[in-house]
Amino acid sequence: MPPGRPAPYLAPYAEAHRSRERGARALLWVGRNDQTVRFDAIVRLCPLDGLHVLDVGCGPADLLRFLRARGIRPARYTGIEAQRWLVQAARRRRFPEAEIVEGDFVHDSSLLARGADVVIFSGSLNLLSSRQFFRALERAWDAAPQWLAFNFLCSPDLAGEDYLRWHRPGTVLAWARRRARTVRTANDYEDGDFTVVMGRERDCRGPRRARSPG
Repeated sequence: MPPGRPAPYLAPYAEAHRSRERGARALLWVGRNDQTVRFDAIVRLCPLDGLHVLDVGCGPADLLRFLRARGIRPARYTGIEAQRWLVQAARRRRFPEAEIVEGDFVHDSSLLARGADVVIFSGSLNLLSSRQFFRALERAWDAAPQWLAFNFLCSPDLAGEDYLRWHRPGTVLAWARRRARTVRTANDYEDGDFTVVMGRERDCRGPRRARSPG
């Protein structure tokens, strides 16, 4: 890759910044609700209050703002973000419990080893090839002592842009169930998107079922 040129999975974000997109559109969402429904699904499935949360591909730390607005207070929040302008936007919010780290987690998976209790990807896997997708999840699971939470595009319905990638739920769930003692799922918030939460301890809350992906 030529010096100064962003990786293919980062190029659409760089282009959105050059085009002066703002808010959710700068993060390649149609609107803020696209973020909110995914954050809500993660909160429903995964404990976060009082834990050290690692938000991978954090953008301007919108997840932390969402959590604070709902009275959920992580003991610590670490965000990893590759786009410098988004790193700066996150740091300008000056959340007291937050550390924002600049780096590309696909290129440098050691960034995931931050000692966090929970590792989260929300929207940050949507531009990765299958190989990059599963490699990132494998490294994140290795780094997550308690929980790994992530969402992904699960059908072509939301993958209309040529830079978006989707993955079959059955394949992803098979990967998760081979590793975790607890697997919780949700796909009732937006057609074409799927949330998975993996835990290292056996689930005491009873089985949690997603709608059939079809």
